[in-house]
Amino acid sequence: MARQRHGSSDALVDELFETTVALRTFAERRLRPAGSSVARLRALRMLAREAVPLRMRDLSEMLGIAARTTTTIVDSLEQDGLVERVRQLDDRRAFLITLTESGRAHYEQAEAMDARTLAEATGTLTGAEREQLRALLAKVRTAVAQAS
Repeated sequence: MARQRHGSSDALVDELFETTVALRTFAERRLRPAGSSVARLRALRMLAREAVPLRMRDLSEMLGIAARTTTTIVDSLEQDGLVERVRQLDDRRAFLITLTESGRAHYEQAEAMDARTLAEATGTLTGAEREQLRALLAKVRTAVAQAS
């Protein structure tokens, strides 16, 4: 029987949590020397993929994090010259967040590093195992969504 470390009533849930924490820690260690982090990369990724400036509230919702946390991340990215706030034309109180040229270059570098890191972390799985794991995780997510 697996030892439960996080105190859930299900060892499988504990193992999922431990795996997620281990993957995030691994990615953080790889991204940090390049001036990035998982949180910063996720914000840059959303801005790059949307390809239009985003309201802070929309970015928060896309990231699934609190507005205060998003503000902290955006402040840091802005301080590093990776994003900029521009006034929203139809609401002068609101700002839109957009990538700078430097931000796009940083995003592309961090995204490539993240892809290599995660490929290394999951490289021992065969294609069939990857698909099986994805299907099993989808079943768990579906059960949670249906129970909600």
